[in-house]
Amino acid sequence: MQRILVISEDAEELSWLREESSLQNCAIETVGEGADALQLLRRRDFDVVVTNTRTPVKADLVLLGEMRRLRPGLRLILLAPETTPKDLIAALRSHVFACFSAPFKTSEVVAMINRAVEERDWKDGIEVISATCDWIALRVAPRWLTAERLVQFMSELRSDLPDPERESLITAFREILLNAMEHGAGFDPELVVEVSAVRSERAIVYYFRDPGPGFNRESLPHSAISNTPENPIGHLEYREAHGMRPGGFGIMLTKQLVDEVIYNEPGNEVLLIKHNC
Repeated sequence: MQRILVISEDAEELSWLREESSLQNCAIETVGEGADALQLLRRRDFDVVVTNTRTPVKADLVLLGEMRRLRPGLRLILLAPETTPKDLIAALRSHVFACFSAPFKTSEVVAMINRAVEERDWKDGIEVISATCDWIALRVAPRWLTAERLVQFMSELRSDLPDPERESLITAFREILLNAMEHGAGFDPELVVEVSAVRSERAIVYYFRDPGPGFNRESLPHSAISNTPENPIGHLEYREAHGMRPGGFGIMLTKQLVDEVIYNEPGNEVLLIKHNC
């Protein structure tokens, strides 16, 4: 049985966790503060720790350092009253599993807790190469879980945008990230995808570089951009015939969500640009 430790001064505040059916097979314990969590971790192991929604990120990261000395494989779901770019960079460097600032959707937190519980062999998969509040450069392992976690971090990083605009931007980010991981790296966890997020006064820019040889953008039978008016679902038929997962709308969708999508000549590097953010 997987064990989850919840830090909360108010037992009712996170009652939705105990009521969540997908976590019914997990043992969930609650403590009031970080010192109590450390005492409990000295006595027994936990797979996942969920932090107090009222404590600042800096305090949670100090606590994480102490907890990891006791339980190195622990996964931390950080719930915070608010986050700043500096907080998120620190959380990435500290190998936090996921970070959510209020107000958050409980369904998204539960989904991430479930992913953390399922992760038996914990490997972070996100390496910070360099980071300032305006420019973050990462190397990421091409895994579905790593993509899910990075998308959540990037969503938090752009919490300064209104929800509809942020959702569109992060959807575009997710689509190109998954393309790089699937088609460029083949979801091989031994490879890496390079990702950068840049914020200027006039635009938000995302850069991706995958380890693959690239592709011919004029010949993408697995993508919706290759469909003809006579056969608008041609790419779905191709994907099914070749054993590929459903999809293929990523590039077409991304072009509708951001202002510019720019590929290098081979096609293994791409820029996403959203102006006037």
